[in-house]
Amino acid sequence: MRYRLLILVPLALVLAALPQRVEPLTGMAFVEIPAGSFDMGTPANEPRREAQERLHRVTLSRGFYLGVHEVTQREWTRIMGGNPSTFRNCPACPVEKVTYLDVEAFLERINARSAWPGFRLPTEAEWEYACRAGGHDAYGAAATITTRLANYDGKKTVPVGSYPPNAFGLFDMSGNVWEWTSDDHCAYPDHAVTDPHGRCASGLKVIRGGSWYFGADSARCGLRYTHRPQDRGFSLGVRLAHDADGPG
Repeated sequence: MRYRLLILVPLALVLAALPQRVEPLTGMAFVEIPAGSFDMGTPANEPRREAQERLHRVTLSRGFYLGVHEVTQREWTRIMGGNPSTFRNCPACPVEKVTYLDVEAFLERINARSAWPGFRLPTEAEWEYACRAGGHDAYGAAATITTRLANYDGKKTVPVGSYPPNAFGLFDMSGNVWEWTSDDHCAYPDHAVTDPHGRCASGLKVIRGGSWYFGADSARCGLRYTHRPQDRGFSLGVRLAHDADGPG
């Protein structure tokens, strides 16, 4: 399986092998994440595990593009004409204080203007698959994390790309800002699934990845957290996805 092969080679070769492209309007970089299968959720012995993190097999049948970085304040302002962020004097920092509804408006505008329309939020399964990048531990490739590797337990956001990328070439999948996904907060199944997309009218949306304000536990790949679509906060941000077989 291509997914398994990718994680057996050095990081430099992985990054060189993954197709990338740049959205011309904003300059946002995207990397193509390969199709594959993984164990979503967490094993019973993972420290700080929550019961809702039920381990189950997930197959993503198609590859997709995911933003190399979280959407920055500069990129958000380019599309929306304003910057809602608390830490707004940092154009290269991730945009924050954006609601799920704000993100929907952002997507509508960028898709109307970009030469590469079809941007969307990642599903929860896509997000975790990308965070793990072939790893099976709490933080993908490692069971522990430090503040040398991610922005958590901090004082504010930092410019995207300030910490090392994971094996898929994605930065800040742990820490910096929480990232909205497209999924409702639904219970995990107890069986294997293909291309899951949480739709259960729970009234809550799943956010992933932890943030500068929260502790290391919240930055685990398998940790699920939620907010209402209308909620905003100084550590709520976004990372975009795009279908690999989309236009452009």
